[in-house]
Amino acid sequence: MIVDTLSNLDLYSHISPRIAMALTHLAETDFTQLEVGSYELDGRNLFVIVNDYETKPKEQEPFEVHEHYIDVQYMVSGEEEFGYLPLGSQQPSVAYNPEHDFAEFDYESNKEGAAFIPLRPGMFAIFFPGDMHMPGTGATPNRVRKVVIKVKV
Repeated sequence: MIVDTLSNLDLYSHISPRIAMALTHLAETDFTQLEVGSYELDGRNLFVIVNDYETKPKEQEPFEVHEHYIDVQYMVSGEEEFGYLPLGSQQPSVAYNPEHDFAEFDYESNKEGAAFIPLRPGMFAIFFPGDMHMPGTGATPNRVRKVVIKVKV
């Protein structure tokens, strides 16, 4: 997992060409002008999801893990916390779904050892396969606009 601001995107562009494309796209796009929805950058290898939603208490949200995609999550407006926990021997509460590339892990069974980190406008987080993460949480409901770029491994 990586958490930083777009002012440091050059530090991460060497990880892979697709991550470089994702970070450049985040830096060059005014996401306040886009409709909520999904946009392809390179077919299913690299695509953007623009979301507006209200944060929820962490007790109501599951952790998730992906196998074939890296998540690059960027906060456009509002603020949320995301949970993070390395994947170990935890058992999913919802088995891996290959069509949607995720497995879910319930909060109660996995809260011990989890870190919750704020994500504010201009910040991004990169979650690699094996990074259990719980997006969209907050102590009080907060309206956010967040962009997730899915980067095929």
